[in-house]
Amino acid sequence: MNFEYSDEQKQFADALARFVAKDYGFEARKKIVASGSGCGDSVWQTLAELGVLALPFSEEYGGFGAGAVDMMPVMEAFGGALLVEPYLATAGLAAQFIVRGGSDAQRAAILPAVAAGKMKLAFAHMERHARYRPESVAVRAKREKGAGDGWRIDGGKCMVVHGTVADRLVVSARTTGDAGERDGISLFLVDAGAAGVTASPFRTVDEMPASDIIFDQVKVGDDALIGVVDGALPLIEEVIDFATALVCAEAVGAIADANAQTLEYLKTRRQFGVALGSFQALQHRMVEMMIEHEQAKSMACLACVKADTERDPRERSRLISAAKIRIGQACRLVAHESVQLHGGIGMTEELKLSHTFRRLMVIAQQFGDVDYHLGRYARLDRGVQR
Repeated sequence: MNFEYSDEQKQFADALARFVAKDYGFEARKKIVASGSGCGDSVWQTLAELGVLALPFSEEYGGFGAGAVDMMPVMEAFGGALLVEPYLATAGLAAQFIVRGGSDAQRAAILPAVAAGKMKLAFAHMERHARYRPESVAVRAKREKGAGDGWRIDGGKCMVVHGTVADRLVVSARTTGDAGERDGISLFLVDAGAAGVTASPFRTVDEMPASDIIFDQVKVGDDALIGVVDGALPLIEEVIDFATALVCAEAVGAIADANAQTLEYLKTRRQFGVALGSFQALQHRMVEMMIEHEQAKSMACLACVKADTERDPRERSRLISAAKIRIGQACRLVAHESVQLHGGIGMTEELKLSHTFRRLMVIAQQFGDVDYHLGRYARLDRGVQR
């Protein structure tokens, strides 16, 4: 398999690298994190001007028709820069429901606005005690009495990453059955400022803005339904697999940056009159970190290729779980080793590495930790229902 980017991908990656170096250095990021929203409006518009936001949409909606493989350079660059903007939440997750399951009217209203940087989205799906299981949906959506009167949504979602900055929310809700059943889940497009929507904002450990959201008799029209009633779970699994592949690519960028920071420190920090990097034991640990990066990159490539091309949902999910297992292990090893090789300074707020450490640890948990994906891989490998 060829792991090298095409000429077009390299040019795009170079443009992103210049943007990150010039406008999204660590000091600039700290100012954005400390701002009221925790995101930078000017950065978001720059991403729109570069065409990054339009990548995964078809030309009909102002995009380029790119898949996960084409988005890999973007996610790697953002992983190295520790981007806190809602790119994954918007283009890589919530908008994918509109792309894959939305009506023509929904696509026309949402996708061009996202591509132009005029709309941000978030996916409100996780609930307490769900433990990554996508079918664990207890939030209820009931039809209003009159024909054409739409739906009423009630319940709570937790850990909605970038829910505080989103203009619209893609909300999963149970329209029939009980929590845990695979059938009976539907998706709705909800205005983040609609009556009855109450968000409790907080900041995650890796400095992403997030919120817990309560839906109290939130009314939406029939045109808010995404896809078919009661049958949204396969679409949810498909989109989460796509986003998981992108997170794997982001991890590759963050791991590469952690390795670069650690290698530079070993070359310059002196102990007993010599550079730390001259000690063979530390060289061996640094080599192991480099190997982890190469293996993570290979598995991220596999995940993105399967997200784009695999038509068998079971096989797609099985291989993306395999990639996430390896990525999660690499994130933990590199995060721990990089901090240990720095010593106490590696955990200080002033050093970028401590922030990279936190992002790597969150990526290891995002969309399922190693234990969850080991279990899912085993079930799918045996042909057992997810």
